[in-house]
Amino acid sequence: MKIYTRTGDKGETGLLGGTRVPKDHARIEAYGTVDEMNSHMGMLRDLAAPHHSGLIITVQETLFAIGSRLAANSTEEAARFKVPAISDAAISDLEQAMDAMDKDLEPMRNFILPGGHPAVSQAHICRTVCRRAERRVVQLARETDIDPLVIRYLNRLSDLLFVLARHLGHLHGVADTPWRPSAGTARPA
Repeated sequence: MKIYTRTGDKGETGLLGGTRVPKDHARIEAYGTVDEMNSHMGMLRDLAAPHHSGLIITVQETLFAIGSRLAANSTEEAARFKVPAISDAAISDLEQAMDAMDKDLEPMRNFILPGGHPAVSQAHICRTVCRRAERRVVQLARETDIDPLVIRYLNRLSDLLFVLARHLGHLHGVADTPWRPSAGTARPA
């Protein structure tokens, strides 16, 4: 099977069922951002290894299913291609993972700045790309019928990634860096 098809050379691409749309269509933006998110999750898995690898792989598999569902014109079309549905259980799994990690963490007293370790920074990058993916899906949902569980999953996933960043910092002995609003406004003398 060849990777290149030449069918996209004029700025269009095919959806799951074969419908052709412009490459800047809201649907392509949505699933393209989910795909970008999945790639960032792969880097997080590499940087975080061996911590949380199973959780990250499960998230990546769910993101692949979300991208595939977004690439279908309808829920019926996704079902015809046997694309896995997003379930309430997948969202509950994220919540349970957050609750388990939270037990190891000090309560937050400030907003925190991303950074401190490559895995922590990558988790924050994943969080922000996840928020963008969520915005793209919400935008698409204004134009067409989107499973609300997709939006809920992405919303909860960004929360999980914040907790995961803090937990990875904990595992690597890196303290949260609190945001000090006055520090950024100081001017040099």
